[in-house]
Amino acid sequence: MVVASGSRDKTGFFTQGVKLKANMVDMARSVRKLGQEDPRRVVHSLKVGLTLILVSAFYYYYPLYNNFYTIWMVMTVVLVFEFSVGATLGKGFNRGIATLLAGGLAFGAHQLTKNLGRVGEPIVLGLLVFLQASISTFFRFFPKIKASYDYGMLIFIMTFSFISVSGLRDDAIFKLALERLCTVSIGGAACIFVSILVFPVWAGQDLHNLIALNIEKLGNSLEGFGDEYFKRKGGEACKDDKEILEGYKSVLNSKKCEESLANYAAWEPPLGRFPFRHPWKLYLKVGTVARECAYRIEALNGYLNADFQESSEVSNLIQEACTIMSVESGKALKELALAIKTMVQPSSADSHIDKAKSSAENLKSLLKSGIWEDIDLLKVIAGVTVASILIDVVTCTEKIAESIRELASTAQFKSAEPTLSPEKLQSGQMKCVKLSQILNCPHVVIIVSELTPAVFFTK
Repeated sequence: MVVASGSRDKTGFFTQGVKLKANMVDMARSVRKLGQEDPRRVVHSLKVGLTLILVSAFYYYYPLYNNFYTIWMVMTVVLVFEFSVGATLGKGFNRGIATLLAGGLAFGAHQLTKNLGRVGEPIVLGLLVFLQASISTFFRFFPKIKASYDYGMLIFIMTFSFISVSGLRDDAIFKLALERLCTVSIGGAACIFVSILVFPVWAGQDLHNLIALNIEKLGNSLEGFGDEYFKRKGGEACKDDKEILEGYKSVLNSKKCEESLANYAAWEPPLGRFPFRHPWKLYLKVGTVARECAYRIEALNGYLNADFQESSEVSNLIQEACTIMSVESGKALKELALAIKTMVQPSSADSHIDKAKSSAENLKSLLKSGIWEDIDLLKVIAGVTVASILIDVVTCTEKIAESIRELASTAQFKSAEPTLSPEKLQSGQMKCVKLSQILNCPHVVIIVSELTPAVFFTK
């Protein structure tokens, strides 16, 4: 029995060791994956550590160490330093202004109540703390205040209460408020400088790229839907194709991220392609319309693997129009995404939208015709539903284009450079483009041919 018990202990210990090793391997893989998905996360972690080292150095500078409660600097860095520059600036501004206002009001409250005696002073101060905490907490329910100043309201409540109930005399109260303001300012300034100077992460740039990527994902999903729906090969789709077709799913859950990035971007200074008063709110409008399109694509995606019988006659009637609507809408969305990325006017998507709208009108006429009289309705419901959703998708694509045009106009995107249309290039005609006005040389000509590359020659 003793031998058996010892064997069980060894087996259990070995099993626990194997589980611990497996958990450590899984954790290492998770850490590696998290860093590979966005290497900026690793850089941000190092930036926070660097900032803490900088503010901790004040502990070793004795004149400051003796005059300031420097632990508030460390607390400020931990609470204020965020991933993006805009988020750090917003939190730093909130903390600084809230500390200044709360410290000033708390000092004023002590001045008002200092002559009320040992009984009256704590009663009035307690009433003031109650009123400011209640009012400030109520204001936090306002959506605009919660979006931009919620952290500041929390710091205001905490600082006012901390200074008001400290029980110190006037000179000590003033010194306490001044110390807190100075240490918070130093900690916030350290966060802002490191955030901007060391591999900065701009929320505005992230929002710009996110909106463009979401629209591109919608375009990829739509481009592949038409062929995938009408092929019906019965087997499982390729993993890569499935990921492309389901790329729209990330768009459905991007609202909160877009709103946060737009809020942070409003705090950031003008930079490069994003000047002062850049219309960040219009990105949210584009994102809202894009999600409307994503919901319709999700409805379409439900019919890819649905088990139903469909009339081949109906399928043949609507296949061409549905495929054109799906493919052309997808191409239009990809052109719109490219226009956002390059910040040019989205004129290149107009031809694809026109083709999709034309097919939608043809399909509407077909659906209104009397060809459905001798067909079993149960076998046409799915096809007609897919067709009607695709018509809505075309309308959504047009709305996305309109919202992007508004963004491009307000943000002053540059005009797209004129290009030769594919139809003209395929006509077989020789094209001559004279550059005499550009190069100020009347003897230089470029000949563009369908069969030969551009040829430069001089007379």
